[in-house]
Amino acid sequence: MKLLLIGDIVGKPGRQICSRLVRQLRQEEQIDLVVANGENAAGGSGITPEIFGELLAAGIDGVTLGDHAYRRREIFSTLQSETRIVRPANYPPQAPGADVMILKAANDVPVAVFVLLGRVFMPPVDCPFQAAERLLAALPTDVKVVLVDFHAEATSDKQLMGRYLDGRVSAVLGTHTHVPTADEQILPGGTAFQCDVGMTGPHESILGRRIDRVLETAVTFRPTHFEVASGDVRLNATLVEVEPETGRATAIRRICLVDLPTTP
Repeated sequence: MKLLLIGDIVGKPGRQICSRLVRQLRQEEQIDLVVANGENAAGGSGITPEIFGELLAAGIDGVTLGDHAYRRREIFSTLQSETRIVRPANYPPQAPGADVMILKAANDVPVAVFVLLGRVFMPPVDCPFQAAERLLAALPTDVKVVLVDFHAEATSDKQLMGRYLDGRVSAVLGTHTHVPTADEQILPGGTAFQCDVGMTGPHESILGRRIDRVLETAVTFRPTHFEVASGDVRLNATLVEVEPETGRATAIRRICLVDLPTTP
């Protein structure tokens, strides 16, 4: 079976390319399950109930969040009621939202999906290793396929999680830095790994934001509003092939789709 993780969707440009290309990609690649990191989908930071629905309508089966999960308070009720969106599992138990989702793939195989936050150069959170142990121990025995979105800054942090979970999950794929890495691999225990899937949004930018605004603040220290950029929109994702009986990954491949400009 084939699983796809779409890297951080940034603002309206990221949502629009998903709406235009995800269903086509699913058909061409015969993908069984699509998950996307949507924590930057609303104006570059956070997500709203309406945008969550927009991502589902685009052909995405489940949405993971990250350190901006709670930037938009209106998402709280959705986090409490919806089974297709998860906040970081190493947030405190009192935090709004589910810490794991079990999605039914197109081939009827159940797939567990959860997201963990790293701790290097990131806001203080609970231990991601202990959170992973807790979630894996609680999964139903018939769930063999497990996809982990590791939302972290440092590559060392991500590599450690990949090695820690090797052989126990199907994939550990990194998000958060918005820059795709060329280290996709199958670890010795059968876990697919990549430090960062990359960004789905405008690449003529500084990590999705207007270059001029970010430069002005960096050079002068004058605060500006970091608006979402608009040029060179791409969809970055990673495709993993998994044996559904064992949950072991057999292949991993980076995907980058360039959006065609639309006429006004």
